Formats: sequence, structure tokens, C-alpha cells
Amino acid sequence: MKPDAVLPVEMDWSSASEIADAVSSGRVSAIDVTNGALRRIAAHDSRLNSFTDLVAARARETASRVDATIAAGGEAGPLAGVPFAVKNLFDIEGLPTRAGSKINRDRTVSSRDATLIERLEAAGAVLVGALNMGEYAYDFTGENVHDGPSRNPHDITRMSGGSSGGSGSAVGGGLVPLALGSDTNGSIRVPSSFCGIFGLKPTYGRLSRARSFPFVASFDHLGPFARTTKDLAIAYDAMQGPDADDAACVDRPTEPLTQLLGQGIGNLRIAVAGGYFRSSLSPEAREAVARVANALSVTREVELPEAARARAAAFVITTSEGASLHLDRLRSRPSDFDPAVRDRLFAGAMIPSAYVDRAQKFRRWYRTKVMELFEMVDVILAPSTPCVAPKLGQTTFVLDGVEMLVRPNIGIHTQPISFIGLPVAAVPVPLNPMPIGVQIIAAPWREDVVLRVSYALEQAGVVRAPRPKEF
Repeated sequence: MKPDAVLPVEMDWSSASEIADAVSSGRVSAIDVTNGALRRIAAHDSRLNSFTDLVAARARETASRVDATIAAGGEAGPLAGVPFAVKNLFDIEGLPTRAGSKINRDRTVSSRDATLIERLEAAGAVLVGALNMGEYAYDFTGENVHDGPSRNPHDITRMSGGSSGGSGSAVGGGLVPLALGSDTNGSIRVPSSFCGIFGLKPTYGRLSRARSFPFVASFDHLGPFARTTKDLAIAYDAMQGPDADDAACVDRPTEPLTQLLGQGIGNLRIAVAGGYFRSSLSPEAREAVARVANALSVTREVELPEAARARAAAFVITTSEGASLHLDRLRSRPSDFDPAVRDRLFAGAMIPSAYVDRAQKFRRWYRTKVMELFEMVDVILAPSTPCVAPKLGQTTFVLDGVEMLVRPNIGIHTQPISFIGLPVAAVPVPLNPMPIGVQIIAAPWREDVVLRVSYALEQAGVVRAPRPKEF
């Protein structure tokens, strides 16, 4: 490392783009950044419990290759030397893919990385480990009965959100600047909201899910978490592209958008989601949406038709498809499940097929109606979560004067969106003492639009990833 290096070895609160610039220019080495990340994880993760596996030797080997490429005058990639980690449902060569479960630990170790890991490393990033998650991704809280809960970096007595809770706490706590998670009904957007970071749920079929453990194949999305919009964009660009190993991944050319961020919002037609999305909200959630809408001078309101029914249909399909996936495990090892997850899966196995068929028919109708809205507007704003992060172990909360169960209702505003695979940027509004998120929603394949709006809000100081006091 040169004596005038400007980045701390521990990377601390540096963004992925800052680290990559410093590594590519030779101001800091990838191996020093990697060692710093590993030291930071060792120092702080005992409190956050975000990691379940570290791959330190592999990380150092990868970082050394990045440094060798740069020393030889080569291009190391747009994420040169950037440490990242992945939810433990991604296959990592040499590790069993846990998917947050006890049962999967008995699986044969993976022989190859997930496609998205391969693509990030091809862009110069350095994988440092796997992250805690809710069992089999059937979770909104981040509380895992086998590995313990991942904790919120802004208050370790609170939930990180699920099911990608370890991804949220690791990025929000500064252990890594970039992480990957999955989102079936809200599992990128909920941890982003609770942990005060940015998240991107791409359009369904946009990013490959090859060699990741599924939950609900017709809903599952994979995507990045970061502390800046630009970092989301760089990671997203690196991961784009068709993949024959995922039947749902579209054969669509890559559409880089990092260079589009500075275009601003221009003449984008933006509206706030009304009706259903105005109910079951805490004052903090209302304040967050109002701040974002005011900053964008939004006065228009639109209503997603039958959003409550969309959420109900999402529940039916989720629990039915999830139960079908796990039937053999439910029969052979029921006592090795989290009891709450097991009971939901058993319930799903008993849903009549006629109900599932009706839910799927409604899904097609609902998608058509929402697409009609996007003929009138380009962007819809909605709350990410109904409240800031609840306390660990909390079972109920009060929203609009009604006491409700926490676990099934955290995703009340995310499920109607992922139900039809729309792209969403989750942006953090830094309220005191806890952050909370807002969804920026667009029509399919318009990730450029949601990230342009996110970037404009970030440049204006309205949204940002607040640094936790203790990390």
C-alpha cells in the first residue's frame, strides 16, 4: 500500500465505488482491504450475528489475484477489491447451502458458486462469507432459531428484518459495503428499511437465481444491498445477463445504468400509492413517505386496485409453493424445522388446489390493472414497512389503533408489489432514533428509473444510510 493511501484498511464506512477506485489506482491494495474487512467482522459480528460462515482463505486468494492483475497493468473490474457477502441460500463452493435451516447443513458441499457470485467476482469483488437468514426464507423478522437472530446495527435489541436479515445488518453495520439477498415477499426491502440501507429488488427474471436455494419459484428475486445508490447500480450492472441455468432468467441484453444515475428525475411522472398503502402505518412510516414525496414535489396519488386481495393471494401461493418444495423434509425431519416455519408449511400443504388456481388467475388480472397505471405514471412511492424495526421477540404491534401480529404483517406493503415482479428500489429515510424505508416502484425492466429517483433523493440529502453510533 502506498503511504498516501486515503482509505482506512478496515474500509470502515467507505462505499464500494470508493474502495474500487482506490484499489484500481493503487492507493490501497485489495488484500489490505480484505484483511481490514475480516478484522472488522471479527471485532463486531459477535454483537450483530450477521455472518454464519467466513471464507477468509478464499477471500485473501481472490484479493491477491486482483492485486496481481492491477500490478500487471490489467483492468480488475468496476468492483476491484470490494468485499461482499451473500445470504446463505447462495451456493458457495466448498460449503453446504444452509438456507437458514438445520436440515440443509447435512447436504453435500456445493461444487460451484451461484451465478451472481461468479459475476461479482468477475467484476473484481471479493467474497468474504455467508450471512444469517430466516429459515428457508420464510420470515420477515431476521430471527433464526438455529443460528440466533441477526441484530439491527442501530439498536441491537431490535430486529434486522427478514429473511435477508444478515445482509441488512452486515451492510448497515459497516462489516461489508455490499451484500446479496433474496426477495420473495419483501426480504430485500424489509431489512433495507429496518437497517437503514439501500436495496434493489429487480424485475422478476432479470437477475439469475442459478445455484441458489429456492423458496417460491414464481416469486423469488435476488438482488443487492448497499449504502449508496451508486453501489447498487454498479453491482446490478455487473450481475445482469441471460443465464441458461435459470429457466426464469430472461434472454434480454444487459442494460447498464450506472452512467444514467445523474440524469435526474426530469419529466418522470411520480405518484404516491394511496388507498391500501395509506393504512396500517405508524407515524414514522407516514413521515418517511411524506418527506420523499415532498422532496420530489409529488402531489398526485394513485390507487393499486385490489391490493389487499393481492396480498391475500400472495399468501396463498407462497405457502402452497413453499409446502410443495419441502414436503419430503416435512415428512422425514419435522422436528428439525423452526416450529413456526413448519406450521406455516403444513398449513400450506392443506390448501385446496382450487384456491391456488384462483389466486393465480387473480394475479394475472391484477398485473394487467397495475400495468394500466404505468401508462399514466412512471414511478409509484409506497412505504417499505409499516413501522421502524420492532424489538427482538416482539409478537404484536399497534397500527392505526389496531393490535396486529408482527411476523405476518411486516410485509403488508411489500407483498402486493413482488406479487407481480415489479422492480423496486428501497431507500432509507434517516429518522431519529431509527431509520425506515420507502419503496420506489416502476414498470418492469425500468430499474434505471427507480435508481435515478433514488440517486436524486440521495444527492438532495433526503435519503441516506445513517452510520450507527456503535459501529
